[in-house]
Amino acid sequence: MLIDQANTFAAYLGAVAEGALSGWAGGLALLGMIFLPGLLVLVAALPFWEMLRHRPGIRTAMAGINAGVVGILLSALYDPIWTSAIHSKEDFGLVLALFGLLTVGRAPPALVVLLAGLAGWIMAA
Repeated sequence: MLIDQANTFAAYLGAVAEGALSGWAGGLALLGMIFLPGLLVLVAALPFWEMLRHRPGIRTAMAGINAGVVGILLSALYDPIWTSAIHSKEDFGLVLALFGLLTVGRAPPALVVLLAGLAGWIMAA
């Protein structure tokens, strides 16, 4: 969540800055600059990745990192989202149906988001 806030803040600063880059152009420029270091690390490590991924120690470390990321994502799903959005059986049913559309039905994520918004609007009315 802190990274998302940094990205949002960088885009905001670029948008309100005065000078050659301001407004949309400044916001997009500073947002791009936030992602530039990660992109450079990725480009630098890519040639070595094929060699590294066959080493048993690296494979074990990547499995542990993967499990850790899944745990972080699940905790982020529970605390700010689940606790503030799921209040009734109807909410839970909607979540299950939308999850089924994504996983079993292979519906495009944009369509699922639109359906979620429409269903939430109908349920709130």
